[in-house]
Amino acid sequence: MTAPSLELPDLARRVLEPGFSWSPFRPGVDIHRLAGTGETGPASAILRYAPGAAVPRHHHPGYEHILILHGAQVDENGRHAAGSLVINPPGSAHSVHCPEGSIVLVIWEHPVVFTGEPTP
Repeated sequence: MTAPSLELPDLARRVLEPGFSWSPFRPGVDIHRLAGTGETGPASAILRYAPGAAVPRHHHPGYEHILILHGAQVDENGRHAAGSLVINPPGSAHSVHCPEGSIVLVIWEHPVVFTGEPTP
């Protein structure tokens, strides 16, 4: 059975609804997996960052696509507000900090490799 399609405007609205399911991912960051486990191969998920949450520096063995749905993220390339699409190519690395919090759609070609501690 094929999962029903979910269009972007509907997804951006649904992630804010009280019944949307979240699981702990990293301190201050929750995850809602859409596809894949994140342990091998491609995966996609929604991440919810609490205000001030950070993800440590990590390396990308494959492409990572991040669509900011709500709020903003900050990394070494600047501040990315809602509506921004950030594409991190294979071989790139960054850390992420969300001073105001954010909700993002992330699609990984391959699992990321964590290499550092979160930045404040």
